[in-house]
Amino acid sequence: MTTENIQTYDVIVIGAGPVGENVADRTSAAGLSTVIVESELVGGECSYWACEPSKALLRPALMRADATHVPGIDPAVGNPLDVEAVLAHRDRMSAHWKDDGQVAWLESAGIDLLRGHGRLTGEREVSVRTPSGDTVRLRARHAVALSTGSRAALPPLAGIENLRPWTSREATSASTPPRRLAVVGAGVVGVEMATAWQALGSQVTLLARTDGLLPRMEPFAGELVTERLREAGADVRFGVSVAAADRAADGEVRITLSDGGELTADEILFATGRAPRSEEIGLETVGLTPGDWIATDDSLTVTGVPGDWLYAAGDVNGRALFTHQGKYQARIAGAVIVARAFGERLDTDRWSPHSATADGEAVPGVVFTDPEVASVGLTTIEAARTGRAVEVVDHDLARLAGALQYRPDYRGKARILIDPDRRVVVGATFAGPGVSELLYSATVAITAEVPVERLWHAVPAFPTISEVWLRMLETRRDS
Repeated sequence: MTTENIQTYDVIVIGAGPVGENVADRTSAAGLSTVIVESELVGGECSYWACEPSKALLRPALMRADATHVPGIDPAVGNPLDVEAVLAHRDRMSAHWKDDGQVAWLESAGIDLLRGHGRLTGEREVSVRTPSGDTVRLRARHAVALSTGSRAALPPLAGIENLRPWTSREATSASTPPRRLAVVGAGVVGVEMATAWQALGSQVTLLARTDGLLPRMEPFAGELVTERLREAGADVRFGVSVAAADRAADGEVRITLSDGGELTADEILFATGRAPRSEEIGLETVGLTPGDWIATDDSLTVTGVPGDWLYAAGDVNGRALFTHQGKYQARIAGAVIVARAFGERLDTDRWSPHSATADGEAVPGVVFTDPEVASVGLTTIEAARTGRAVEVVDHDLARLAGALQYRPDYRGKARILIDPDRRVVVGATFAGPGVSELLYSATVAITAEVPVERLWHAVPAFPTISEVWLRMLETRRDS
């Protein structure tokens, strides 16, 4: 027998990942009563199956790669990684897949938690099916925010349900390295997991339909990552996809490739994109299509629903599929909800408190491979696609004293794109060991629209890799 009750809050948030937590934090801190609904673990994909565990797996691999190239310590780090210790560290960083700490934070912030599956049932109304089978009806005085994230998208491969493939979740939480791992996909998840498991002892075969890795980034980035993966022992193949695959009775995965070749593996990881978690959240009750990305304007207000009460932040809106960008959207959405609740006028100009301008102009991202790749803003690929004129300035990172101090055999490249009319940086890509720490300076330069002439006064310390900024300015001047 089930029971039903009705509870009213100022704000209802569906999804307690980092994005939902940030929306709830902003609204609760402003004095709006807020409840957050979660069907899995509080903390979401990033905490347990994505950012945290993947970087815990990758960090030892990258540290060893750097150390093996530094005179004086290289012989000491040439042995295989301690797999048990790496996986134990991964487990700690994933909080052993328990959300006690995250729940305690919600309580400290004055945010109510309701466990169960939440779905819209109409304007400002949400129904939650709890684990015990009860139904709780929620009503919002001001806003409902959808922060349900995304899931791995599997290809339409015949018999895939019997294949028992890995997705990003299995790849980041596996308890032992497979002897042979086939990775399908040339994007961030594919190359990061290929890097991690190859370092942990798996024989990795990476299959890419494209003619290079990281196809959405500057081509030189994928070329450097390919070079290092192959040096590490991975088999990287381009222009090929999976035509068929099955798992034999002994557990072996047998793969037929599009070029007629065959491959066997112990596990197969499909890293072939993401899909929104929007199928079962009641979108049809407010005139939207279940399973679609949820379109919003720059205030994160859902555009297809009248009344300015429904918001979507994070992966589910498809704007920029990064945890940090989702949290940025959550801060904007929270500010918009609060302003509207208190009758304040919205400021939605570019770079204003109520506009997620960075989603279109300055999305930063790091690929934690060997070497690292860091990118923000425009790329030459996107500039060509949109017909946008840019000045391209390149520099070989290996020519920097700071880079040679980092690794004597340093290999890497930097590129900035400059708007020739406004004379400001609109894009930057760095590929090389340790370049992730260059990304924030590039992000600031783009968002602040710093004139190139002013950048001459931003003096980099010597000898650091950040001196590349000065070298790129000199390259532009001399050309």
